[in-house]
Amino acid sequence: MNDQRFVSRITRQTLALVLAGGRGSRLKNLTEWRAKPAVPFGGKFRIIDFPLSNCINSGIRQISVATQYKSHSLIRHIQKGWSWLRGEFGEFVELMPAAQQNVNDSWYAGTADAVYQNLNIIRSHNPKYILILAGDHIYKMDYGPMIAEHVDNKADMTVGCLEVPLKEATEFGVMSIDQVNRIVRFAEKPGQPEPSVTNPEMALASMGIYVFNADFLYNQLKGDATLTGSSHDFGKDLIPSLIKTHHVFAYRFCGVQKNEKPYWRDVGTVDAFWEANKDLVSVTPHLNMYDKQWPIWTYQEQLPPAKFVFNNENRRGMAVDSLVSGGCLISGAKIQDTLLFSNVKVNSYTHLEDTVVLPDVEIGRECRIKKAVIDKGCFIPSKTIIGYNPEEDAKRFYVSAGGVVLVTPGMIGQNLHNAS
Repeated sequence: MNDQRFVSRITRQTLALVLAGGRGSRLKNLTEWRAKPAVPFGGKFRIIDFPLSNCINSGIRQISVATQYKSHSLIRHIQKGWSWLRGEFGEFVELMPAAQQNVNDSWYAGTADAVYQNLNIIRSHNPKYILILAGDHIYKMDYGPMIAEHVDNKADMTVGCLEVPLKEATEFGVMSIDQVNRIVRFAEKPGQPEPSVTNPEMALASMGIYVFNADFLYNQLKGDATLTGSSHDFGKDLIPSLIKTHHVFAYRFCGVQKNEKPYWRDVGTVDAFWEANKDLVSVTPHLNMYDKQWPIWTYQEQLPPAKFVFNNENRRGMAVDSLVSGGCLISGAKIQDTLLFSNVKVNSYTHLEDTVVLPDVEIGRECRIKKAVIDKGCFIPSKTIIGYNPEEDAKRFYVSAGGVVLVTPGMIGQNLHNAS
């Protein structure tokens, strides 16, 4: 279905539900005071901005965000940055904090339970289709064609999927499909993933993106809620049971623009987070943030331009192969292969290399830092050395399996009030 007007009509009948309550424990101290979807990414964004921007760019302007774990900074960001939709036209980004709405007074038990506990709110919007999204992935995707294919297939449920290497597939729901893309087998995080029929070294993995006919979803969630043995999760419970009796199809993820290689990242570990941010400073990054046809929307402060001062031989404010955001001041320091978020100050004679620096950080004089992630709100004292001695770094900071050093305010004995 390539009729854009048809896709536009069905997207207007779609409610997007973003599940943004995840703890993100594999990100270690980066999620000590914030939910994973609220983690900063890409110099000026937060992870939640990517699925929300996909919705807006796809023509979906009724969006509910379910929150749970340490959600204050996430809620604050959405209130500041996503309140510009026009309510009088039926547009909204609404927040649905976990409110223990079922009879057991429990928090969300699983992804399906998170939707079930908010059914009264969801039904009040009277959608025809419901698009369920994870709030903690970085990607660009037009949801319109997926919903159109769901309608064309007369499907009850459609699952967004992509091929991943077999060794990584143990972290995903893995499916097998027939000749018409109907799902015939599904296993959540299998020990031995089934290879894809098109590539024996890859597996077809769920992206955690689902399209449902609304009435069908309501009925299935009500039934699942009564099952005492269920973990009330889409991947573990609903999908395996539904493929036996209903029309459940797979939709292969593709790029937004023609000839564009699809981009999708789960920045769920410190190494993956560092790598995805570092990729953005390369000459041709995999994620094109300069795509005017598919902008990434966010909240941003009104900040002055980045500034570079001093031009002496040993004290030159400069950045090479780097991204430097608004409000930054590079005072006689050298920045190389590094990404600076907003409001970062780097003082004289300091050298940063292969480092990701989150907002509101100040780095003192004569520091040497490489292959590190510096969390929001840190003050790095003068003459600090990070990334050159893994054993010494491990005594003070978190050092990942890939050798990335994570530094947070708490690790250096500083107040955490500005860390979220």
